[in-house]
Amino acid sequence: MSGRMGFIGVSTGASSIMRIFPVWAEILELPTRRLEGHDLPLDATDAQYRALVEAIRDDPDHRGALVTTHKMALYAAASDLFDELDEFARACGEVSSIAKRGERLLGHAKDPLTAGLALDEIVGSQAFGGVRDAVVLGAGGAGLALTWRLAEREDAPRRIVVTDTSRARLDHLAEVHARRGTPLELLHLVEASPEATRAVLADAPAGSLVVNASGLGKDRPGSPLPDGTPFPERAVAWEFNYRGSLEFLRQAEAQAAERGLEVVDGWRYFIHGWTQVIAEVFGLEMTPALVERLADAATPFR
Repeated sequence: MSGRMGFIGVSTGASSIMRIFPVWAEILELPTRRLEGHDLPLDATDAQYRALVEAIRDDPDHRGALVTTHKMALYAAASDLFDELDEFARACGEVSSIAKRGERLLGHAKDPLTAGLALDEIVGSQAFGGVRDAVVLGAGGAGLALTWRLAEREDAPRRIVVTDTSRARLDHLAEVHARRGTPLELLHLVEASPEATRAVLADAPAGSLVVNASGLGKDRPGSPLPDGTPFPERAVAWEFNYRGSLEFLRQAEAQAAERGLEVVDGWRYFIHGWTQVIAEVFGLEMTPALVERLADAATPFR
C-alpha cells in the first residue's frame, strides 16, 4: 500500500468520508487506504490554490483529489496548471476532481453528473411536466451544476429559478447557460433578498423542487430561506448538505406535515459525488451495483 488521495475543503476532518474511505478502499482494492484532508479558508488566495495544485501535481505519491467548496475558486486561480480539463469544467468554470494519468494532470467537473444521478433518484423521470418549477437557492458551483442537468431533462421544469446574493455568480451562471444554448424563457435569475426569496417560493406551483445549493448550513451557519417562508405545497425540499447546522433542512422538516413536503438531505449526493471522483482518480468503472454496495458500507458512518 502506498500513496494517498486528497480531499480539498474547509473542514475536511468533520466529514464522514474520513472514516468511510478506508472501508471503501478495502472493497475496491485501492492501492491506498489513506485520505488526506487539505483545508483552505473560504477566502483562500489564488496563491494558496496554485500552491496546493502544484503540490498534488509534483508529488508522485499523491493520486488526486476531490474538491468541494473551492471548486470554482480553484478553477479561476489554477486552471492553467491542468494538462486537460473536461467539457463541464471548461463550461462551468469549476474543478471538482483532480486526477493523474502518467505525467498529465486532469481536471473534471463531476457535479453535473453527480447532481443528475441524485436528482433522478429523488424526483424520477416525470417530475416537472412543464408545469412545476425548480427553485435553486444558490448560483455557485453546486447550483450551476444542478441547473445544467435540469436544463438537459426531457421532462423540463416550467422554469429554473436561481437566487443568489451575488450578482457576479448569477451573471456567471447566465453566461454558462448562454453558451450551452439554454432557452432564455427557461432560466429566471433573482438577486436574493428576504422579500425576493419569499416571492419566488410564493410563485412556485405545488409540487415544485426547492434546493439549498448555497452552502449555508454546512461551512457557514444559516439558510438562504428567510424564517417563516412557506414552501409550495407538496414540494420536494432538497438540502444538498448532509452535515452541519442544516438550518434549511430543519425549516423544511418543520413544514413537512402541514405542507405535504418530501424532505431530502444530501446523503445520496455525497455518495455519488465521492464514488464518481474515486472512480476517476483510480481509473475504475463505477457501476450502479457497485455504488449501492459502497452506499450500504457507508451507512453505519452516516
